[in-house]
Amino acid sequence: MSESFNATDYLVGRRLAAGEGDRVAVRAPSRTLTYAELDAEVGRVAAGLAALGVQPEQRVVMCMVDEVELFTGILATMRLGAVAVPVSTMLRGPELSVLVADSRSRLVLCSATFADVTRAAVLATRQRGGDVGEVVVTGDDPSGFGPEVGARTWAEMLAAGEALGGIPPAYDTWDESQALWLYTSGTTGKPKAAMHRHADIRTVCETYGQQVLGIRAGDLCLSVAKLFFAYGIGNSMFFPLSVGAAVVLEPSRPTPALLAELAARHRVTMFFGTPSSYGPLLAAAESGQIDAAAFATVRQGASAGEALPARMVNGMRSVFGVEVLDGIGSTEALHIYLSNRPGEVVPGTSGVPVPGYDVEIRGTDGRPVPDGETGTLYVRGDSICTGYWCRTATNRLVFEGEWLRTGDTYIRNADGTYTCLGRTDDVLKVGGIWVTPAEVEERLVAHPSVAEVVVVAVSDDDGLDVPVACVVPREGHTVDPEALVAWCREGLASFKRPRHVIAIDEVPRTATGKVQRFRLRELASARVGEGRALQAAL
Repeated sequence: MSESFNATDYLVGRRLAAGEGDRVAVRAPSRTLTYAELDAEVGRVAAGLAALGVQPEQRVVMCMVDEVELFTGILATMRLGAVAVPVSTMLRGPELSVLVADSRSRLVLCSATFADVTRAAVLATRQRGGDVGEVVVTGDDPSGFGPEVGARTWAEMLAAGEALGGIPPAYDTWDESQALWLYTSGTTGKPKAAMHRHADIRTVCETYGQQVLGIRAGDLCLSVAKLFFAYGIGNSMFFPLSVGAAVVLEPSRPTPALLAELAARHRVTMFFGTPSSYGPLLAAAESGQIDAAAFATVRQGASAGEALPARMVNGMRSVFGVEVLDGIGSTEALHIYLSNRPGEVVPGTSGVPVPGYDVEIRGTDGRPVPDGETGTLYVRGDSICTGYWCRTATNRLVFEGEWLRTGDTYIRNADGTYTCLGRTDDVLKVGGIWVTPAEVEERLVAHPSVAEVVVVAVSDDDGLDVPVACVVPREGHTVDPEALVAWCREGLASFKRPRHVIAIDEVPRTATGKVQRFRLRELASARVGEGRALQAAL
């Protein structure tokens, strides 16, 4: 028999049992909640969900902004023994309908901001015979979901719960019970729901949260990544609540100006960013748009999502005085399993394994490779999901016993740190020599005219791969292909230089912030092909 354990009790109930109910837990635009107030609100939401017929192990899809409703909705769902399924707010109706149908959810919770998207998704799901029977919308307008769907406001749901006459007790879940499903980004295919247990939440708190971050009760966390990300839900919920700390929730798009204002106003102590946020922050500080002193209270920064360029690690330290711990995690692992450590940061690397996790770099034969040789990264640890929902063939490819095949190409350095070389299917072979996109990108992003860059492979006339750089210019600059190629020649071996440089307005990313290289490969191939056709016509 598995151990009785409920993640909501671990995150909130323990604080009340320890007499810490008066501590601030959540600061959101709408209101601030102490742990006692958070516990009471979670109980009210749980009663409302129960009044709508939510049962243990049923899925509840949530398309919501980072506010008190989503925060309590996740915790209340897990309290009832049901499965919280927060999904990306960047999805359009047809995309969201796929996830709603795939999860077999009967209930969808949505913010008023995304009512139109959710409405389109629910109607499409119902037309295909989906299971949705109830929708709850924050705000005042729950209309338009069709006659077969019971739609109501958040206030009406809470009122239905109050009519029950009491708050339902926490369900007797086990450590092995399903608590949270998170849909993967789908960089090369359809999204898949990674299924996480209640115990997985405790694991990431006690490994990365406490033994790497060193988070403590006096901390105040601010995360660029939202709650529907694996990275974001750890930063903004699991880690702070596990030690009695507090979090700042922000529903708006995290611009440099907004992040600086929030950090200064709340006196944030832990800041969780991504490579796509640190670059704009540095640019805004260098141009005088924000005051570097805004981050003066931040004692620790962190980064994940993709490899953080060394110039950003060094820049955050020199401009803001913030040490950033770059690491790598995944939806499947729930959070970070390789990370730099405080006071021991090695710029340009993912650091070393987080306590509780083992990693191996394996070659094409499936065997571990020696230090200094590249291979695919594998990881094992107690927070690895139990698998993907209804994806048997994919499960057999990705999960090998205790090990998760990450699909990332890595190398272990002589000092024991690990360096990311890109996705396994993104590494290029130029003239018979392996070239990693990350190495070329690191050189290009150091050029003063470059804001972001992604290097992909495009076949030449002989069918051989050549590197193509897709460049987003800094504000006030243009892309000069010849200058950027020359810049690469100066800092890299000649064969590593991009054969083509194309300008793009923005880097396409998935709902979880990862680069969609397949889209850039398609774009680059088309652009390069147009150039060849023009040359042939001259």
